[in-house]
Amino acid sequence: MTGTTVKVTLRRSVIGRPKNQVETVKALGLRKIGDSRELADTPSIRGMIKTVQHLVEVEA
Repeated sequence: MTGTTVKVTLRRSVIGRPKNQVETVKALGLRKIGDSRELADTPSIRGMIKTVQHLVEVEA
């Protein structure tokens, strides 16, 4: 692991979204709009981001 991180910010509400998307946002550690997290850039995190890409903003 090279130690790279990715910054994920919740930009849209999860209200009315399918349960898997709500749970994915929670698993990423995001609670409210505007919350950000620095996460390890792993394939599993990338897959989670892809699931909710329409709700989040990603910075490398």
